[in-house]
Amino acid sequence: MKLKGKRAIVTGGIRGIGKAILMDLVKNGCDVVFTYIITPYSDENTARELENEIMQQGVRAFSILADATSLADAEKTANFALEKLGGIDILVNNAGITKDNLLLRMTEEDFDKVINVNLKSVFNYTKAVVRPMMNQRYGKIINIASVVGLIGNPGQANYVASKAGVIGFTKATAKEFASRNINVNAVAPGFISTEMTSALNDKQKDAILSVVPIKRMGTAEDIAGVVSFLASPEADYITGQVISVDGGMAM
Repeated sequence: MKLKGKRAIVTGGIRGIGKAILMDLVKNGCDVVFTYIITPYSDENTARELENEIMQQGVRAFSILADATSLADAEKTANFALEKLGGIDILVNNAGITKDNLLLRMTEEDFDKVINVNLKSVFNYTKAVVRPMMNQRYGKIINIASVVGLIGNPGQANYVASKAGVIGFTKATAKEFASRNINVNAVAPGFISTEMTSALNDKQKDAILSVVPIKRMGTAEDIAGVVSFLASPEADYITGQVISVDGGMAM
């Protein structure tokens, strides 16, 4: 329970890597606010069910419908967390999407959408929480980037640009906030087994694993454990870093 009594916001926390991060923070004693949007896979009922599941573990949990691309919604989420939890100690910027295509076929709309969801959201939520963190002179901000933000990937110019931007944003804000005892780090997942990758055929999976030295995909829990470490007192002297969780892919 290394995070007992700490209070966290997780964006996009209702499924996939976001949910795994949320549940690992909860396992370590953290009270949480998590955001969601309406999709075929998530709605208010899904969010309420997850709240109830978490509260059975003895911590507080609150969901909020919020668009990660909106600064107003980010500020609404921060104020909601301050009201419900009494403070914000941890922010996990996890919200993200993909709209892959070769550059010649990529639309301006798809480029802008990925940049807004994956990168502008990190600006929005960081800006929304940093003043309360400065006032308490404590905070941990963990941004979910991607290994492709370090090495590139064809067919993902929008996604790669957004995640490379997250890495740069992490380093800039780590330097800005260090004197206020706020740590900012990024986690860069490699190929992670999710609902999206489960749709790949064997040939596609083999092609992916051929560039992963460990020869398996990672799990959402692999990412979650690193996030909880960075959120913990054990990582108090770590800031401005990008930790790749990729089975050796980018070394």
